[in-house]
Formats: sequence, C-alpha cells, structure tokens
Amino acid sequence: MSIGPEAKHKERQEREDVVLSLLSEGEIELKGRITWSSNATFLTEVRGPGGRSSLAIYKPAKGERPLSDFPRDLWKREVAAYELARWIGWDIVPPTVARPDGPLGPGSLQYWVDALEEEHYFTLLERPEHVAALRRVAAFDLVANNADRKGGHCLLDASGHVWAIDHGLCFHVETKLRTVIWDFAGEEISDDLLDELEPLATGDVASGVAQFLEAPEVAALERRARAVRRHGRYPAPTSRWPYPWPLV
Repeated sequence: MSIGPEAKHKERQEREDVVLSLLSEGEIELKGRITWSSNATFLTEVRGPGGRSSLAIYKPAKGERPLSDFPRDLWKREVAAYELARWIGWDIVPPTVARPDGPLGPGSLQYWVDALEEEHYFTLLERPEHVAALRRVAAFDLVANNADRKGGHCLLDASGHVWAIDHGLCFHVETKLRTVIWDFAGEEISDDLLDELEPLATGDVASGVAQFLEAPEVAALERRARAVRRHGRYPAPTSRWPYPWPLV
C-alpha cells in the first residue's frame, strides 16, 4: 500500500522535529575542524537521550573572520536561512539551530548531510531530475540575497534529495547576489514557487526568521520577496562580480 503525499509530509516533519530536538538539546562533542572553510567550522557528534546521535556542523561566532561588508555573527544567518526555508515549506536547508552553549561559545549547529562527494551544482544541472530542485535553490537565493552560492554548496544525498548549505553571507540590506546559478536567467519562476513566497511578500515574516536578523534586514527581505513576485523571472547578472570564488 503506497503512502499518500500528506502522510509523507507528516512523516518528514516528525523526523525533522526529532533532529531539531537532538540538535537543540544534545551534548556536543568536537570531532575535528573542517580545514577548507574560510571561517572556523567543526564536525561534531551530538548525543541525546536513548542513544540517539548525529553528526553536525558547528560554526562558532568566535571563529568568524571579520568582514568589511557584513556584520559579525554570521552564524545567526545560517539559522535564519533554515528558518526561512522551513517557514515557506522549502525542504532545501538542513535542520539548523542556535546553540548559545556551544563548546566554543555561541554558534550555529547544522545537521550533517551525508552527501555524495562527486556531486555539486554543475553535475546536478546535467541531470533533468534535479533541475526543479536547483530552480528552487535559485529562487531562495534571490529572496535571501545570497552573496556566496558556490557550486559545492549544492549537495546530493543518497536518497536523491538536493540540499543547499553555507548561508552565512545572506540577508544583507544591499543587493549582493553572487552565485553560480545563472543558467535560468530570463526564465519564468514557476507559479508554485511564487505562491509559496506570497506570505513573505506581504510582510508576514516568521518570528523564527526575524529573531536572527536586524529590523532593516527583515524589511529588505520583504522587499526582495515582493520584487521576485512582481517580476516573476530569474534575473541576469548585473554586477561587475556576479560569481563567487572559487566556483565550486
């Protein structure tokens, strides 16, 4: 007997709630540093009651390099990105929570995606079954104002699900979109994606998002959502530096 879409959605939500509970309350053990990250990023194991455990990525505030064009506490933007994706119903950002009691101080803790190492945006784009998910990521980056969407920030897990990670450089009040996802430029954004953005465009920003951003950033987020709905198309590059570096 097959499971209907509503039952599948409920089942996924229940699994996600379990993961969020573990990330929020579990004991964090540092396993090692992710050496290729620009800011201090750590692989951890989170343990909870009943023997539950999971790998997770911990990004502490004290490990961030100061930037001239972004305020400190980039980890809050990691949490805000997850809260935004969850609120609009886009299952693209791995569960992420704030941990003020992290082993190295306040920071974000994100569920570890056991991704296929050889896959990234450019390989996924070649396969039609993943294009819809990549269009969703591109639309998310428009409203979140992602200034650092590298190809390696698009992951594929063993079940075939596409995830988007690394959202520390999002939500700036100024337009800073830098991304490798320009392949859809000029194409229409699907009606279902635009409809799911409507509450955001009307100023109904969830508290889970707003609590991690400043008021001007929340207002800018709303303006971008309205602009995306109004234009209804993926934009073409307009800045001198539309791509992040490295590309992957």
